[in-house]
Amino acid sequence: MLRVLLKKQLSEVFKGYFYNSKKNKMRSKGAIVIWFVFFVLIMVGILGGMFTMLSKALCGGLVQAGVGWLYFVIMSGIAIVFGAFGSVFNTYSGLYLAKDNDLLLSMPIPVRTIIAARLANVYLLGTMYAATALIPTLIVYWITAGVTVPRVICGVLLFLIVTGFILLLSVLLGWVVAKISLKLKNKSYVTVLISLAFIGAYYFFYFKANDLIRNIINNADVYGAKVKGAAKALYLFGKVGEGSLIATVVFAVIMTAICTLVWKILTRSFLSIATDSGKTEKVRYVERKAKERTPFGALLAKEFSRFTSNANYMLNCGLGTLLIPAAGVFLLIMGRDICKTLEMVFSGRTGTSVVFLFAMLTMLASMNDIAAPSVSLEGKSIWIPQSLPVEQKMILRAKTCVQVIITGIPMLFTAVCAAAAAPASVPVRLLLLIAALVYVVFSAVFGMTIGMKMPVLNWSNEAVPIKQSGAVVIVLFGSWGISVVIAGLYMLIGYKIGAAAYLAVILALLVILTLILQHWLDTKGAEDFATL
Repeated sequence: MLRVLLKKQLSEVFKGYFYNSKKNKMRSKGAIVIWFVFFVLIMVGILGGMFTMLSKALCGGLVQAGVGWLYFVIMSGIAIVFGAFGSVFNTYSGLYLAKDNDLLLSMPIPVRTIIAARLANVYLLGTMYAATALIPTLIVYWITAGVTVPRVICGVLLFLIVTGFILLLSVLLGWVVAKISLKLKNKSYVTVLISLAFIGAYYFFYFKANDLIRNIINNADVYGAKVKGAAKALYLFGKVGEGSLIATVVFAVIMTAICTLVWKILTRSFLSIATDSGKTEKVRYVERKAKERTPFGALLAKEFSRFTSNANYMLNCGLGTLLIPAAGVFLLIMGRDICKTLEMVFSGRTGTSVVFLFAMLTMLASMNDIAAPSVSLEGKSIWIPQSLPVEQKMILRAKTCVQVIITGIPMLFTAVCAAAAAPASVPVRLLLLIAALVYVVFSAVFGMTIGMKMPVLNWSNEAVPIKQSGAVVIVLFGSWGISVVIAGLYMLIGYKIGAAAYLAVILALLVILTLILQHWLDTKGAEDFATL
């Protein structure tokens, strides 16, 4: 029974490799093989290669400095963080709050067997992520320091100790996430914040990696002495990788004891956690006056609710909302210096910096493609908006306005910052500001038009219209292409009429195109929407 349950857990994790949710059918054998080859390339080729280069950068210098144990402390710490982050959300949804808890608990299956199968699933996933860092760590060390029997035995046990610690950390963090999620009404904001924090931390360490590695190697003796003196346990842990049998036995016994304790606690508390439906509060009815909304206002509120309640939608289609004001702050600090440099480099093309600023603003605005998948996200429930007693064009306008509002407000701030940094007259700065805001409207209408032309309604996973639809790809890369064309045309011929005239022409074209596309949406587009 344990084998059957574990097979079921793993099949759920890798369901997308065997089943095409977009076409609602099983993949062919060739497609399955291709998907798994792609998975191996990602895990072994990209992630494994990245950690191999990091191991090579650290190992030689630390081993020569006589602090090879510090190398294992650093790389094991990275593996623990990577493995725990990769499996913690699976622990939350697969161990504590799995959707089939009630079904499995109603069957004549021992609770211990269910827990064991799910813990094994969590362990295997955490091990899969951690192995991309740990295996290169051990191999590079053995090549650098030499292969001996104690080092190989202790290295294998180090792998088991680290993955065991990842399992414990995943169980603990998964329990915390599960408890928090039961008390939250809108979980999408938490998902977005965690994802953004991870992305920010990744890029911070990515850009600081070379300096950190150089600093660690150059000051290996100092850091080694500090760690050895202040944290003896970390020193002993690092000695496991170097082949210390005593340290290996000590940590193996401690890890075994902790795992046994966690197993006993989990077997006693699993039922209460798995069947907990969260805190329910009794709400006393208080009569209030309902706030009346116009039909368009109600439609707009509905679209905003859809956007803010979907973490995938916000992260993949609205990330520019955070990047746009960040770019504005950057322009306030560095904008004038950048513009001066551009004018010096392209001295023969006056006004280049102003046009480049505008192209940058258009590219930032293009990072939000909220309107493109909006129609497709209605899915099989599209009959609901179609049956509303409102004009169909109002529904499309509401979907478009969500992107205009979410992108336009931060763009106003950034466009003001760009205008302040631009080395141009007041009329040209105003033209830059107005053109940037008009482009926001154009990009929303453009995305809505393509989304209406290429709807995907037969999806079973919301990631399909958000990430994989042709409309999103065309809108995203097409909008970036427009930004490149705007800058490129000015460099080729536009500079001959000057930045002011060039921006005026671009502004006129944007207004005309926006009106044409909006007219199509109000007429033919609305008719097509009613018949989808």
